[in-house]
Order: sequence, then C-alpha cells, then structure tokens
Amino acid sequence: MAKKRGRKSKRQYFTEDTEHAIIEYLASEDQNERNRIYNSRIHHSFYKLAENLIHTFKFYYTEVDDLEDLKHEVICFLLEKLHYFKAGKGKAFSYFSIVGKNYLILYNNKNYAKKKGKADLLEADTDNGILTNFENEERLGEKIEFLDIFIEKVDHKIPTIFNKEHDMAVADAVLTLFKKRESLEIFNKKALYIYIREITGCDTPSITKVTKILQKYYLKAYSQWELGQPIVL
Repeated sequence: MAKKRGRKSKRQYFTEDTEHAIIEYLASEDQNERNRIYNSRIHHSFYKLAENLIHTFKFYYTEVDDLEDLKHEVICFLLEKLHYFKAGKGKAFSYFSIVGKNYLILYNNKNYAKKKGKADLLEADTDNGILTNFENEERLGEKIEFLDIFIEKVDHKIPTIFNKEHDMAVADAVLTLFKKRESLEIFNKKALYIYIREITGCDTPSITKVTKILQKYYLKAYSQWELGQPIVL
C-alpha cells in the first residue's frame, strides 16, 4: 500500500537553507557571490513570503494595479533590511515576516488608520516617550531637516543599539512610521502606540522601553544639531 504523503509545511519555501544563505550573503564582501547566493537561494523565499503576507492579511488596498508589483516592492524592502538580521538572535523567517508585515501595514496605512481610529485608545500606554516629541505637526515642520538626518543615522545604527529581534523590530517600525509621516492620517501618541503594537506584535512595555532609548539618542542628536555640530550618535 502506498504511503500517504505528509502535508507540506506552509513554511517550506523558507527553509534552513534560506537562513544559511542569508548568513552567507551577509558574511560575503564579494558582490558577485552575493548576487549568486541571493538569486539562487534567497529570492524565491522572499517572493513567497511577500505573496503569503499579502494574501494572509489581505493587503489589497494598494496604489499598484498588479499585485506582482506590490510583491516586488516588498522584496526590495526585505533586501534593504537584510543587513539587520543577526544569526543567533532569532529565526530569519520570524524576523523577515515582521519586517514584511510592517511594510505592508504602512503601505495600507490610510485604510488601516481608519480602522484603528475606532479602537479604545484608553488602553494605550500613557508614558511620555519619543512619540511625544514628534506628535505636534508644527514642530515637525520646524525640525524637518533635523528629523530626516536623525532618522537616517539611527536607521543605520539599529543593529548596534539593540541586540534583541523584537526590539529591533519596534525601532524599525517607529523609524518607518516617521519616514512615511506625511501620508499618515493619525499623529497622536496613543494611536501610534496601537499602530506599532499591531505592526510588531510586541506589548506596550516593550515599545515604551525602545522608544525611551530612541528618545535619548534623539535628545543627544538635537543638542548637537542646535549647536551646529555634526551629529554623532
């Protein structure tokens, strides 16, 4: 009697070899070698991950006519964040799933903001943190040049500032929100906490911890900027 075939894992497209390939990609300084590793062992996994995230969470409110274009944008974003992954700090599948979902939620932020606007904001954390510094749009207008410089510098330092996967995911979510601040329909601290909780799956104390750390870097950088000094974090 023929053996029954086992049910294929939904994660089969993102295997141990994919994780090893990502580690090898990051360890290599040869661009040709990197291209070979990415094309032969990583790209398909990223493509299927993007596809599954779009359909699982029904991210269908997009600015593109073809979902293939959206998949391509997600893949490009995953590749941009590839250097944040650290071996031994968590599974690659988990990390890139968070990063991909993060991007897609922000991509759909107009519809998402309307939905979350109905949530009970009283359940959000009331502690003052970095979000308070950014919630006033007039202040954003005055500090736009500094804010862009700060975001760029901190973005490159996330892997050195934080060593836990979920902390890096929260920090990346906060910075990504402010990169896309002009398209957000919400800009108050409590709603943003809910927004970030949904993006990362982290609880409010974890978000508060990360934002307090980012706030210290923000204050240090802003002091340097006000004095006309180079921003060194």
